[in-house]
Amino acid sequence: MASILAACRSGALEAEPRVVIGNNSKSGAVARGRRSGIPVYHLSGRTHPDPEELDRAILRTLHEHGVTLVCLAGYMKLLGTHTLAAYRGRILNIHPALLPKFGGKGFYGRAVHEAVLAAGEKESGPTVHIVDQEFDHGPVLAQTRVPVHPGDTADLLAARVLEREHILYAETLQKIATGEIALAPYAG
Repeated sequence: MASILAACRSGALEAEPRVVIGNNSKSGAVARGRRSGIPVYHLSGRTHPDPEELDRAILRTLHEHGVTLVCLAGYMKLLGTHTLAAYRGRILNIHPALLPKFGGKGFYGRAVHEAVLAAGEKESGPTVHIVDQEFDHGPVLAQTRVPVHPGDTADLLAARVLEREHILYAETLQKIATGEIALAPYAG
């Protein structure tokens, strides 16, 4: 999220962040949003124990802030059916591996990089994809490859992939902003 905000501030990304919704009130994204002056909401199972009501609260918040494209950045939960339907084809996520390999439930953080190394892969890298009802499953919009070096640890590989994630997500969003990458029309 920090790289997206920085790209918006610098003009490298022609977009206006509207709102930050975090399911962890102590997350870095929530803190960054507050420091940036963007409206921030903590919406989670703690604030809305009923998953249906949580889904509706997220959707209501997105609509109230005029959001037309949702960018997940560290959001570790599946979105609900109402939000997915309202923003079908317009919810993005970035994953720290070359999907469709090394994605799905449980493949996040260090586990992704450990799996890449254990499989003996020669390359990894981030993937920007459309979000659907399954973890790391929707259509791929962009990927960039990062070599796996002999002797790499999960931490070394993660650092190289993260560096490329920050660049790829903002670049992909700019291509969407300019029409170079076409998404489904926003239905509202």
